[in-house]
Amino acid sequence: MIRTERQKEYYNALLDKNSEYEGVFYVGVRTTGVFCRPTCPARKPKFENCEFFESAQQALLASFRPCQRCRPLSHPNHVPEIVRVLVEAVENNPEKRWNTQDFKDLSVDESTARRQFKKRFGMTFVEYARARRMGLALKNIRSGQSVIDSQLSTGYESSSGFRDAFSRIMGAAPTRLDHMNILRAAWLDTRLGPMMAVADDEALHLLEFIDRRGLEREVERLRQRTKSAIIPGVTDPIRSIEQELAAYFEGKLTSFQTPLELHGSPFQKSVWEQLVNIPSGETRSYRDIAVSLGRPTAFRAVAQANGANQLAIVIPCHRVINTNGELGGYGGGLARKNWLLDHEKQGRYT
Repeated sequence: MIRTERQKEYYNALLDKNSEYEGVFYVGVRTTGVFCRPTCPARKPKFENCEFFESAQQALLASFRPCQRCRPLSHPNHVPEIVRVLVEAVENNPEKRWNTQDFKDLSVDESTARRQFKKRFGMTFVEYARARRMGLALKNIRSGQSVIDSQLSTGYESSSGFRDAFSRIMGAAPTRLDHMNILRAAWLDTRLGPMMAVADDEALHLLEFIDRRGLEREVERLRQRTKSAIIPGVTDPIRSIEQELAAYFEGKLTSFQTPLELHGSPFQKSVWEQLVNIPSGETRSYRDIAVSLGRPTAFRAVAQANGANQLAIVIPCHRVINTNGELGGYGGGLARKNWLLDHEKQGRYT
């Protein structure tokens, strides 16, 4: 039974359509007989008409049927048909430059496509298609093809337009890429909502929830620190962490083996090493970490290093709490932190 205090917390999250609570709870509405996910766009019921559940199975067993608007039995980030169709169209002709008539030919509303891609990928469809063309241009240039050939093959008649677009998306002008690192960024669907993974061919550099506040600044700092271009794509470390996250959420894995690249000061790295050593199902306080480092008064610096962690779940900053037992902070939101701790402590692998 979910306690009354938690019910009030969940109801406020329902009113706010707070995506941090995706996968944390479901709400059954007594007046309609349906159950929904926290971000359901339907009109919100009164508190007294709500029942809260920790899994869809519990809601079904309580005789509630799934809502037809938010579809709680499907993945919270189910790919809309319009997105699937357009992604497939881009892959069939990745060098294509799209115009209004192309959308009409596919019976697709251009403004709807823009909204759906913005929601799903954080970029419009046109930006998505352009990034795909730029990815091909990068491949061509790195394989020895001249800049002018790459420019023409990706549909840019103006060399200045090509350089500007390339620079915006890749983070570097084409003539400079031979001396730059390349990082790939991928969207990963998880039990607690979508995450972004950024990696090169050797290691994972960043793993964060998509809706984390300040994620854009984190990505930009990573790009500048590594002097890298960041483009959409998948590498072996991204495939590895996707598989490991799936196993973690199924309760089949408690530690991660994906290679990591840590970006921080020596002190921050020492804190992160301590976090990795906290066993799954246990917690430590900021003061505990400071003591383990031989710096018992540095607990505030430990808290700052904890917040600077860019590898959520893998470096388990969610296992660090306040000395008084309160949760403290968490970049992915306290609802997720609480869920992760329950998941690890109680084996709630639903």
